[in-house]
Amino acid sequence: MLSRKTYFIREHVGFLKLTDTFDILDPETQDQLGIAKEKPGAFFKLLRLLVNKRILPTKVFIYEGSDPDDESKPLFSIERGFTLFRSKINVCNADGGIVGWLQSKVFTLGGAFRVFDVDGREVALVKGDWKGWNFRFLDSSENEIGTITKKWSGIGKELFTSADNYMISLNGEPEPAQATLLLAAGLAIDTVYKEK
Repeated sequence: MLSRKTYFIREHVGFLKLTDTFDILDPETQDQLGIAKEKPGAFFKLLRLLVNKRILPTKVFIYEGSDPDDESKPLFSIERGFTLFRSKINVCNADGGIVGWLQSKVFTLGGAFRVFDVDGREVALVKGDWKGWNFRFLDSSENEIGTITKKWSGIGKELFTSADNYMISLNGEPEPAQATLLLAAGLAIDTVYKEK
């Protein structure tokens, strides 16, 4: 799954849902490549009834295939701790080791965060437009290495739910480590900027 250049991310719709689930699809065939499931822990899940969930810790596990069981090992996960102004999101491999992290910028019009590898080198900047719907992955020379584009889901879904759909496109031939960080960045946009 991590050797691909394009992903379609579709958030599940739910009424008063306390956790998020995302389908990771092939944009051309709509075949399911994987699934991302948020698992914040029982206490923090209940606390979401009282507190904005953007400031609470959470974990999102990304699995290959369409229906992982409780014994399935994730491909990778993203983990965010408590946050007020600047979110830091760790990207972890299947064994829980950190392979990189994302650091949100404090003052930004459309949303932005930096992507770092395991050695602390900045490998990309994810920068949103003024509407906060479209994002670009930029390398250290400001060259575009990918995009995240919000896809319109219909008036009913857009007005009455917080579920979003995104297209993630990577330029060139990304190596699995880079694809992991950029796919994590695409999923993090929803958890950092969009959820209420």
